[in-house]
Amino acid sequence: MPRLLLVEDDPALQFTILTALEEKGYGVDAVSTTGEAIDRLRDNAYPIVISDIYIDERTGLDILDAARRKDPLCSVILMTGRGTMETVMAATRGGAFDYIAKPFDLDVLTGAIERAEAVRGAGENEAQEEELPETEMIGISPGMVDVYKKVSRVAPTDATVVLEGETGTGKELVARMIHRFSRRASQPFVAVDCASIAPSLLESELFGAMRGAFTGADRDRIGVFESANRGTVFLDEIGDIEMNFQANLLRFLQEREIRPLGAGRPREVDVRVIAATNRDLQRLVDESKFREDLWYRLNTVRITMPPLRERRGDIPLLARFYVNKYTGLYNRNVKLMDSGVKALQDYTWPGNVRQLQHVIERLTILADQIDGETVLDALTAMDSREKPMETLADAEEEQIRRVLAATGGNKSKAAQILGIERKTLYRKLERMKF
Repeated sequence: MPRLLLVEDDPALQFTILTALEEKGYGVDAVSTTGEAIDRLRDNAYPIVISDIYIDERTGLDILDAARRKDPLCSVILMTGRGTMETVMAATRGGAFDYIAKPFDLDVLTGAIERAEAVRGAGENEAQEEELPETEMIGISPGMVDVYKKVSRVAPTDATVVLEGETGTGKELVARMIHRFSRRASQPFVAVDCASIAPSLLESELFGAMRGAFTGADRDRIGVFESANRGTVFLDEIGDIEMNFQANLLRFLQEREIRPLGAGRPREVDVRVIAATNRDLQRLVDESKFREDLWYRLNTVRITMPPLRERRGDIPLLARFYVNKYTGLYNRNVKLMDSGVKALQDYTWPGNVRQLQHVIERLTILADQIDGETVLDALTAMDSREKPMETLADAEEEQIRRVLAATGGNKSKAAQILGIERKTLYRKLERMKF
């Protein structure tokens, strides 16, 4: 078996990994600092290197670079307990073989090593040195790290992607990240909420229409696919489109041609399609509510977004991020207390990250500090089952008035902060005679 290099600054974890690998028959050189690792790599070419990312003043990315310079075929497996989209992208583009989130079962690590051995000699892509943009994709949970890895691998391709997950889990953000890291990044990204467009208008919205094609068509109209040519189209709530239009969408995905309503001939269009849904498309196929051939065409790569309740360890990171964002935006000095973080972690978040974001924004405006009591009050006010209707209505009206005051009367912004549709806010204001 090959001799491996292990870089881990936690003595207990280093001993555990070292013991497990030696029991498997591997020879292992174990070091605790990046300096020691780089010195070893200067004198030795290891076929496999296993390294933590955050070690000392340098990182596992420096070790990745040194290992790949010594041996371009070296398989580097990186481990971390606090990963981000940027570190995963940097690792992937630098040629890392795999990226593992801590804590992990040793079987996960040994499985990655065995895969690295199996592909030894196949070669890896050369590192691409480029500045990576910032992102709001935040999380260190295994579920999010899995999303990062899939995004980093699928983004450079033109593969069609289906994003699954509950409302508010960040599907559009993932779609934008795929576009940002693709060869189409300098071209348009156009998002379409299929559920918000009347079925009779969806075809003209996506494919366009010629003058006179239907009543009211007084001019030629360019559709979304044509306007996004060479870019990316994000079709949100794809599970809500009607069967009749599904056939047209399938034809487009197969032929990469559009025929605007009333047009005599088709036009070629080069767009990447990313679709998203909060529904079980396979179940819709089984119920004959979604075309099986369209599902197969869309489902080249599937990425499932984990709900926030399944990654509670990410809530402190998300909460601090949004507190920093909104204290700066609204020029507020609001502190997030430990008791507030605990209260946020204890909630189930049916609206996922989007709901958490709105709650933090609202508290940043309305509270002096975000502690356990203010969080519980905000969460209780959102749930009519927790209070009598009269008390909830009074609290709601007071909250609407305070948010409108904070936004200078901007109803669109107030609706966003309150987490409701603008038309819903208008109805409430009419009832309040405001």
